[in-house]
Amino acid sequence: MSSRKPLAVAVAGLFVLTPALAADVVQKVKPPVSQAYVDLATFSGGMPAMPGGGAAGMLGSLFNKGGAGGNAFGQTQGRSQGRWMDVVLLTRNNPNLKTATQSVPAASRLAPTLNLLAPEPQQQQAPERNVPDDEPTRFEMPKGKMYLYWGCGTEVRKGQPLVIDFAKMDVTQYNKFFQNRGATARVPTPVPGRPAWPNKTDARLLPDGASMAGEHAFAGDGVVDGFKFNIDAAHDLMPAVEATRSDDGKGVLFKWKPMQQATAWFVQSMGMRDTGRGDGNEMELVYWTSSELPDMGMGLVNYQPDSAIDKWRKEKVLLPAGATECAAPKEAVGATAMSRVIAYGDELNMAWPPRPKDPKVTWEPQWDVKVRRKSVASLMPGMDAMAMSGHGADASSGQPAQPAQVKTPSATDVITQSAFGLLRGVFKK
Repeated sequence: MSSRKPLAVAVAGLFVLTPALAADVVQKVKPPVSQAYVDLATFSGGMPAMPGGGAAGMLGSLFNKGGAGGNAFGQTQGRSQGRWMDVVLLTRNNPNLKTATQSVPAASRLAPTLNLLAPEPQQQQAPERNVPDDEPTRFEMPKGKMYLYWGCGTEVRKGQPLVIDFAKMDVTQYNKFFQNRGATARVPTPVPGRPAWPNKTDARLLPDGASMAGEHAFAGDGVVDGFKFNIDAAHDLMPAVEATRSDDGKGVLFKWKPMQQATAWFVQSMGMRDTGRGDGNEMELVYWTSSELPDMGMGLVNYQPDSAIDKWRKEKVLLPAGATECAAPKEAVGATAMSRVIAYGDELNMAWPPRPKDPKVTWEPQWDVKVRRKSVASLMPGMDAMAMSGHGADASSGQPAQPAQVKTPSATDVITQSAFGLLRGVFKK
């Protein structure tokens, strides 16, 4: 083995300059020749996987349909029980790259390699002709209200809840209510020229007890030589979040076991409230989050960059790494509410060669890789005890067992997303 083997050097970012350097010389930075993105996700609790696919499967099928292994790209965003990995590779030396390989450590139980595959180009469809409609557009506002509560504690705080009445709201009310922090970066998706894993030819599931810690390497036509790096144990797949919710006369208590890899925590709950009027066309949606500032949480239950996590932890939007519980007012979390608890993991960013310390020297990285991690537990009504006891998990490793397919979306998810789409349409008119 050559003594000049490149070593992965962790970097904070490609374009970060200290104030002192920025004041004197702005260092030139060229884009990496080859880049890889690795998303690792662990989901526990929630509905068991349903045969025949579901929301996560549909997301994956936008790019590549899962093969016999039952896996498909996009599961890290799908919330189906299990441990998932998505990988995307691109290289500027070959914009038409079709296939590539990723060497993985023996502990992954997928060794020696993963086969990456780019989707085939899609045939362009003829644009639809615009046919004038003689009938004027009819739009009817929905009936109902939305409520937003926030912060840990069993007492409803002064100024809460924020309320939106669908029939009466205006833009000012809308903007005040719909506060959703989120800094999730959009990584490149699989398209022709960007091979990815899993795909239709390699759709293996991550085996029970699999670990991504160890040496990885990418190879392919146009991929730079020496694209090798190590994922350390601290940046491996995160364990499953083991959480419960318990109700009493005063409120609802969320508790979870501590996790060494967690850098922050966040809890979100959403459900429907019975209006008692027997009107099936009227709905009341109730949201609660653990944030000390108003936030619906729709953007926070996902990967977040380290800088955003640091900022929101200081602002108490996110709970600290050592947090193990958070209570909510009873009226904010109903008996049928769905809840999610997310543990954030820090990113691993590596590049070669390392950034020159002399700002006068141009930095020309040959490759870089970003590894993102998260672990999310879904608490369904009546399933709390199963979540805490590790139901659907490997009892020895604490990792959720692998489903054959993915779960279907809940009624609350469907209604919530429909409400968001409807309200966006109202204010675009």
